[in-house]
Formats: sequence, structure tokens, C-alpha cells
Amino acid sequence: MASYLNNLFIVEENDWFGDAMAKGTTPIDGYVEADEARGSENDIDPHVPNVIGILPIRNTVAYPGTVTPLTVGRERSKALLADTKPNESLIGLLTQRNPDTDTPGFADLYSVGTTASVLKIIKMPQGSVNIFVHGIARFKIVERIATEPYLKARIKLLTVKTKMTKQLQALMVSVRQSANRVVALSPNVPEEASVLLENIEDPSSLADFLAANLSMDVVKKQELLAQLDPVKRLDELSVILAHQLEVLELSHKIQGRVRDSIDKSQREYFLQEQLKAIQSELGQQDMRTEELKELRQNIANARMPKAVETEALRELDRLSKIPAASPEYSVIRTYLDWVCELPWSVQTEDRIDIGQAQRILNRDHYDLTKVKKRILEFLAVRKLNPKGKSPILCFIGPPGVGKTSLGRSIARSMGRKFVRVSLGGIRDEADIRGHRRTYIGALPGRVMQELRKCHSRNPVFMLDELDKIGADFRGDPASALLEVLDPEQNSTFSDHYLDQPFDLSAVMFIGTANYTEPIPPALFDRMELIELPGYTETEKLRIAKRYLVPRQLKEHGLSKSQLTIRDEAIRTTINSYTREAGVRNLERHIAAICRSVATQIAKGDKRRATIGAKDLARILGPAQHESELALRTGIPGVATALAYTPVGGELLFIESASMPGKGNLQLTGHIGDVMKESAQAAFSLVKASAKRLGIDEKQFAKADYHIHVPAGAIPKDGPSAGVAMFTSLVSLLLQKPTRPDVAMTGEITLRGLVMPIGGLKEKVLAAKQAGITTVLLPMRNRKDLPEIPTEARKGLRFVFVRNVEEALKAALDAA
Repeated sequence: MASYLNNLFIVEENDWFGDAMAKGTTPIDGYVEADEARGSENDIDPHVPNVIGILPIRNTVAYPGTVTPLTVGRERSKALLADTKPNESLIGLLTQRNPDTDTPGFADLYSVGTTASVLKIIKMPQGSVNIFVHGIARFKIVERIATEPYLKARIKLLTVKTKMTKQLQALMVSVRQSANRVVALSPNVPEEASVLLENIEDPSSLADFLAANLSMDVVKKQELLAQLDPVKRLDELSVILAHQLEVLELSHKIQGRVRDSIDKSQREYFLQEQLKAIQSELGQQDMRTEELKELRQNIANARMPKAVETEALRELDRLSKIPAASPEYSVIRTYLDWVCELPWSVQTEDRIDIGQAQRILNRDHYDLTKVKKRILEFLAVRKLNPKGKSPILCFIGPPGVGKTSLGRSIARSMGRKFVRVSLGGIRDEADIRGHRRTYIGALPGRVMQELRKCHSRNPVFMLDELDKIGADFRGDPASALLEVLDPEQNSTFSDHYLDQPFDLSAVMFIGTANYTEPIPPALFDRMELIELPGYTETEKLRIAKRYLVPRQLKEHGLSKSQLTIRDEAIRTTINSYTREAGVRNLERHIAAICRSVATQIAKGDKRRATIGAKDLARILGPAQHESELALRTGIPGVATALAYTPVGGELLFIESASMPGKGNLQLTGHIGDVMKESAQAAFSLVKASAKRLGIDEKQFAKADYHIHVPAGAIPKDGPSAGVAMFTSLVSLLLQKPTRPDVAMTGEITLRGLVMPIGGLKEKVLAAKQAGITTVLLPMRNRKDLPEIPTEARKGLRFVFVRNVEEALKAALDAA
């Protein structure tokens, strides 16, 4: 309503308005007088022609009795105005169905419109034409006459019949009251609008006046124009007025609250300005205003949760009242910087393409078929259910097998950022959960620090060396990780420093460890293990040729034509210089070869070099690993055991000796409690089975026994050497040497049963490298044999035993 009335009073300033008044065609008075003169649209001037030009209009509807300003720019419309004389000719105004149509035809226009008199035509310098039209009466198109040079149609004037009743009078009173209330609450609406409403007595004219000035969409206005019954129009308008009145009253109430708030803000602003003036007189440079403004903007830009934002603004308010020299000032300022820089709502978009991920894994890593299959399954589930709670993966394997690089490959295949945190040696819980702000120099934990650095709330987050976490009086970091690695809890992870929940559910956590024993059970239970076993000799050779050698050539500035390392040299390096489950040391030795050749090429001594096995001693020094089988076997009391260590599989030579004594057992070799218990169990089993094995029972009371595991500086533990200890003691007591080509593994019980063990692949690889031909394994490990590569099994004979008697038959020269 405000927009129409404003236009009305602006129009009155134009000189054409006086002419219109003289002719009785002012926008409001002429409207009322015309309606009063004819009583209704029934008595329309008979001089209205049957055929008139049609002017399409868009985004507006013209009503009888109203003055409407229009801007004309289309050529057809200009042609119609060229044939129109102001205040003499009549045109038809029809609203377009689609305002985007530039050249509308009759099908694009509504069929009911308003005949209008053109009051004024103003040509603008830009080429457009502004006109003011006065609506006369409703009409309906009867026949389409022409489309060029402008639309022309035969029309039929629509009459409006009204019978004044008490119900209609009451409806008009109600509509006027609502309209007057709307005028009173509407800003920038002159009081004359209420006077105009009171002076309109005709129901149809009143409905047209309100329909033209109320805020409605074009379709609704067209429906009201096409409705000939004034009672129905007033009914619909009363509902619209009630809705607008409710909105205006609510808006007026809100504005009152805002005004009170503004008054309070102005008072605070005045006091702040006085404070600034006092500080200026004291010679203090007021840099804090800009600083506080910047912090407030940073809080808004961080898009943090509402509760966190409320806390940050509360701290900002505290900061504004604390002197800059106060120690608390720097504490709050640092806290706000951390809160604003965390990625509360910043994350990368996942681009999970299973085919591309498979190509990346195959390109970055050799073999590891089972591991790659599980990773692809993991990514497929994430693709189908992005909001699902995925398990926490944990890569278990010896050093150098590619655990960390697998995490990088997963991040690259998903399009996520990669974060790695080494947990080795961490003993303070605060490293994970942060320090409380009461401490001097407090900081958030490593989790929050890394998220801040990577600027993403959904990276691939690798927790490296989970088995190296320590614990002391400062707390247990592994326990602090329980909330981080629990999908049911980490959506509300609370860092002690921030003291606000941060959602970690979008982070993909991946853990790594060399072996599982040191990992606390509660933490171990939250992760899904994926084992990465060691590589065979052939696998190491292929990895060296495909990845290690090209990478080292590039890092040392060499080309393939300048350095060639033969396969025999790589094999010798694998067997005589490294002997590891992974390829980390192998790459270091390849780097040493590259450095040696690079030095010669840089000095100009050579242009190219080919390295064979005979050149390794000159570059790498003497071989570091030799077979000890011949030295360790062939005498009674020595048995070969297979062990699994954090760096892969190894051979352990269990040595037993006897000496005069009273039947005591001594254990040496830096062995752990579990291994000591296995030795005690083996000794007890030998004594219990002495008669059956043909051992003189009397000698146990006359001699002491000593079991030693060489390499005493290296810690050793685990139950899998039980069979070897039993065999070593029986070999000593029967004075029968064990077969030099046999190695064994398995845990024993006091009943003589052989129990299953772990790390089978690593142990088999160690046996093959040492030249063993027969491996004794527990019968319950038979099911695990297919997981060992065919290459590792080639040349080995596997004997599966259920009890110690079967192990003795296979291990001793004579049963």
C-alpha cells in the first residue's frame, strides 16, 4: 500500500496532474466520482470502441479507477503509443503470464484486463517511454484482430452488479477498519490514505483500491481482477489484510524491542567514547579497539557451533575489560586465537573413486593384496554411506613394510589432507587432551594442533607407533586416546584447553604399530587390525627395482643410463646386508651405492657404472649377516626355534647344558617372564615324561640345568619357543643332536600339547633365509599356511605336530 500512495503523491508534482484534475480524472477523486456517476461498471461509457490496441504489461495488474505508471520499451508497445492520443484514446492493459517473454502474443497474456486512458506520455533520452494510465473498466477479449504492428483485439466490457445488503455493509466496515490499521502501522504512509478509504462508498471500487495497493503476487491480483463479484473480492481481501496486519503488529513489536536495545547500545557507546577520551588524555594509544574488532570478525568468520561462539564472545567481552598489562590478557587472547583458527566448519570434499583408488594403491605399493582389498572395501562403504561410522583401522607390521605410506595413499585417493602424529615416547596425557588454561604456557593437545595446521576437520589422521606409548605419574596417554578413537564418543571430544566439544567424527583415524602386545586392551578393542607381513626375497627385489632404485637415482641426481644395479647385487644386499622384514634398510644400502657412484661421476672418474655382487664389499663393506647353522647345530642340547620380533622373524638357538648340582634350573639371555614360564613348563614336562622318553630320572637330582638364549643384549619374550626348549633339554639328556635343517615353533602345555602361534609368515621367511628345509608347526596352524606366499613355501617341508612326542620324532636323528 505504501508504494502506491508514495507514487501518487509524487505524481501530483507533475504539471499534467493539474490538467487531469480539471477533467475530473485525478487518481483518487476522479476514480470515486466516476464510480459514483455510473454506480457500477454496468454503466460504462458507450463510446468505448469495440476494437482497441492491447498493451502487454508485466509484473503488475491495472485495476479500474487507479493511476499506474508504466515504462514502455518494446517496439510493438511504442507503435501502439504512436497511434494513441493522451486523454483521448483508450487502450487495453493485459498482464503477461510469464514476465520473461519479450515478444508476447495473445496466448502469453491473461484474457481479462482493464481499459485505460493514457494521461501522459514522456519520452526518455535512453529511448524508452514513460506513461501514466488511468484504469476505466474491466474487459474480456472476444476476438483477436491483429498482431502487427501491435496487438489489436475485439473486446467485451465486463459489468459488475452489486446489491447493497447489511452483510455487505458490515464487510466493508470490517475491511476499512483493517485497512486503516494497516495504514497506521505502515511506515511512510500519509494520513490522507485513511481519508481516501472512508470516501469510497462503492464496494467494487473499494475492493479495486485495496487490491491495487496491497502486497500480493501477480497471479492473486489477476484472480481478483477477473472476479466480478465484489463480495467475494472483499472476502479474500479481508483475509489478506488480516495476515498483513498480523505481520505488521509483530514487526512493530520487534521494532520496539530493537529501539530499546539501540538506546542501551547508544548509552554504552557514549560511555566507551568517554573511556577512550580518558585513555587518550593519559597518553595511551588505543590499539585495542581495532584488535577487538578484528577478533570479533574472526569469531564470526570461524562459523563455530553456537555454544562455542557464545563462549568465545563471553571471553572477548572479558578481554575488553582487562588491562593489556594484566597476565590474564595474554591468556584470553591466545585462547581466542586458537578457537578462531580451528576448522570448525572447514572440510575437504571426498572424491572417492574405487577404480582410481585401486590404481593409486597398486602404483604406490607392491603386492599386499589382502591389505589393498580391505582398504578398497573400506573406501566403498564410505562412498555408499558417507555419514556412517566407519571403523578405526590399525596397520600392524614390522618396520619398513609401508604402513605410513598406505595412509598417504588412502588420503590421496579420497582427496583428503594427511596428518601424521608419532606417539612414540609420549607419557603425558596432556599431549593428547591438552593442558587446562590455569597453567602457564598451556596449549591444546596434539589432535587439535594438527587439525589447526591442516585447516580441515576431516583429514586422514595417522596415529603412528601406538605400541610405543608410555605411562607414568603424569597420566596414561593411551586412555586419553579412548575417546578419540571411539566413533560413538568422538563427536563430542573435549580438549582440556578449549573446554568445548569438537566433532571428530569426520576425521578418518588410522593407527599403526609393530606388534599388538603393548597396546592396552581397551584401545585395542576399538580398532580393526590389518596385518602387513614382511616381504619375501623376490618381493623385496621387485620393490627395489620398481620403487627404491628409481627413487634413490632421482634423489642423488643420477639417471638410469649412469647407474645400473644388477639383480644379483640387490639379492646379495637383501641376504647379506639387511635381513629385515621391510625394505627400509635395503633402501639405505641402495642409497649408499648411489652416493658412491655419484661421487665418482662428480669427480669425473666415471661417466656410468654397473654394480654387481662383487662390487658390494668395496662399497658397503664386509657382509653383515652369515649363516650360523653350522656353528650352532650338530651337538646335543641345541635346538633351533623360530621367533617373531617387532622387526620380523628370527632364528633363536636354544642351548641347554648340565652340571653337577641339585636339580635347579637357570635361565639366561635377557628373556621375559612369559619365556621364562615356557622354560619352566618345558623342564617340568621333561621330568614328568622322563620314563617314557628313556631318560634316567636319577640324574635330575644330581645335576643343575642351564638354558641360554644367545644374543643376550636383545630382549626376548613369548611362549612360542616352548617346543624348542623341550627339544633342547631332551637332546641334552639323551645325548642326541637335533637335525641341523629343522626349525620349530609352538607353545607347549604341561600335558605335552603343542598350541598355535602367531607371526607365521615372518617365521617361515626367517627359516627360508637361514637355509632351513623342515619347519615344525602346531597342527592348529595348518589353516594359516595358505596365507604364506607360494614363493616362501617353495623348498620347505612343513611338519604339523599335535604334541611334543611328534615334535621329537621329527627333530632328533633317532626317535
